[in-house]
Amino acid sequence: MPTSGASNLKEKVRRLPSTPGVYLMKDRLGSVIYVGKAKNLRKRVSTYFQPSRSFTRQPKIRALVEMIRDFEIMEVKSEPEALLLEGQLIKKWRPKYNTDFTDDKRFLLVRVDGTRELPRFTLARFRKEDGARYFGPFVHAQHIRKTLAEMRRQFGVLLSDSNPKALGDGRFRLYEDVRSELYGSENVTTREKYLQRVEQACAFLEGKSREWLADLKEKMATESEKKNFEKAAELRDIVFALEASLKKTRKFEREIASKSDLSKELESLQEILNLNTLPVRMECFDISHISGTFVVASMVHFENGRPNKQQYRRYKIKSFEGNDDFRSMEEVVGRRYRRMASEDRAFPDLVVIDGGRGQVGAAIKSFLLQDLEPPPIIGLAKKHETIIFPDERPPLRLPLSHGGLQLLQRMRDEAHRFANTFNADLRSRKIRESILDDFTGLGPKKRALLMARFKSIEKLRSTTIEQLQNVEGIGPITAKKLKEFLDANHR
Repeated sequence: MPTSGASNLKEKVRRLPSTPGVYLMKDRLGSVIYVGKAKNLRKRVSTYFQPSRSFTRQPKIRALVEMIRDFEIMEVKSEPEALLLEGQLIKKWRPKYNTDFTDDKRFLLVRVDGTRELPRFTLARFRKEDGARYFGPFVHAQHIRKTLAEMRRQFGVLLSDSNPKALGDGRFRLYEDVRSELYGSENVTTREKYLQRVEQACAFLEGKSREWLADLKEKMATESEKKNFEKAAELRDIVFALEASLKKTRKFEREIASKSDLSKELESLQEILNLNTLPVRMECFDISHISGTFVVASMVHFENGRPNKQQYRRYKIKSFEGNDDFRSMEEVVGRRYRRMASEDRAFPDLVVIDGGRGQVGAAIKSFLLQDLEPPPIIGLAKKHETIIFPDERPPLRLPLSHGGLQLLQRMRDEAHRFANTFNADLRSRKIRESILDDFTGLGPKKRALLMARFKSIEKLRSTTIEQLQNVEGIGPITAKKLKEFLDANHR
C-alpha cells in the first residue's frame, strides 16, 4: 500500500466512531473485498493498519491489508444488528477475502417451524424442504447464539431448550423470567398472542421491521380514533417492545452513499443556493400535529451530509395552544438559536424549513425579534419539492435526480420522521392515561393532579391507597375505589 494512501486511511480510522457496526474494505477499483463486523468500529478497523499486531502478520490478513485502498462503515445500534447486517452483505457481495463464507451449508441457520403449536427458534446446519422458515446463514456461531438469547429476552420467543407449560385453557406459561410488559405480570399468553411475538422476531431476522412497525402504528392510530383504547393499548405495547429492540434497524440491501457522493451533493447545494461556504453543518425543522392536537416540532442536524443524531432536538409548543404552523415555527426556531447565541455557539451553514414561504418568513422573524443575524435559510415545499428563498429570488425547482435536492429531501424526511415519532409518543401516553376518563368521580383537575404526582398510569397502579390520599382532593373512599378500579383494569 502506498505510504500516502496508508497515512490517509489511518487518519480516516482516527475519525471513526466507537460504536457497533460493519466495515467494508475496498480495493483500488472500489470493489468490496472484505466485510467485517465490530463492537467498536474505531478499535477494530485500526487493527488492520498497525503492523505490530500479530493479527496483521497472518498471511491471509496481510494479503488483504495490502489490497485495501479505502473502506466504508455502516453504524448500527447493537452487536446483534451488526451480525445480521454482516451476513446480509457477505451474501450480497461474496467478497474475495470472506472465504469462510463460501459454502452456506457449513454455517448455522436459524430455523422456525410454523407447524408446531408454539414455534421455536432453533439452529440448523442444512436448509431442508420441510416447510419451515430459515434465516441466515450466519458466519459466527457464538454470535448468533447470543442473538437468539437476546431475542428470547426481547420478544419472549421459545428456543430449542425451552419448556413451556400448558395451563389447560388455551393459555401457556412460556418462561418464569420473561419481561412483564411482554406477557403481563402472570407471564401467561395464548397461542395467538405468542405467534405475534414470533412474527416480530422473524421481522428482526429479515430486516423488515420498519415496514411492519409502520403498519402497526397505523392500526394503533385507527383503533385510538375509534376509541377502542383497549385494542390500541395492546398494539401500542407490541410497537414499544419491537421498537426497543429494532430501533433504527437498517434495510440491509441499502448501500450507504460514499464520502465522494456526499461531497458532490454538498458542492452542488452550495452552487445552486449561492452559499458563501460549503454547507457542512445543516439543520432542518418540521412541525407535526394531528388535527391541531399534540403539536410538536423537531430539529435534525446533519454534518458533511450525514445525520448527527446526538444533536437532534424535539420541542413541545409552549407559547400558545392550537394549530398554527407559522407561530410554531417561529417559536422553535427562536428557542433553538437564542440558546445557541447565549452559549456563544456558531450557527449552522444552512437552515432548512419544512414548508413554504409562510414558514420561512416565520423563521426569519424569530431571528429579527431577537436581533440575531440569521444564517442562510431556505424552505422545501412538499408540492413539487420546491426550494423557497427568503429574499427576492423566485422559487427553484430542480430535477428529482439532482444530488443537492436529494440531500435536502433526506434531511426533510428525517425531520418529519423524528417529529412524527415524538407525536406518536405523546399520543400513546394519552392512550395510557385515558383509562382515568372511565372512572367516575374524577374531574379534569384531579386527574391532572394525579398524573402530575405519579407521572404515569404504570406508577399510579403501583401506589397504595394511603399514597393516593396524599393527593389534594382524593379522600379515603375515592382512593379505595380508584385503587380497585386500576387493579381491575390492568392491561
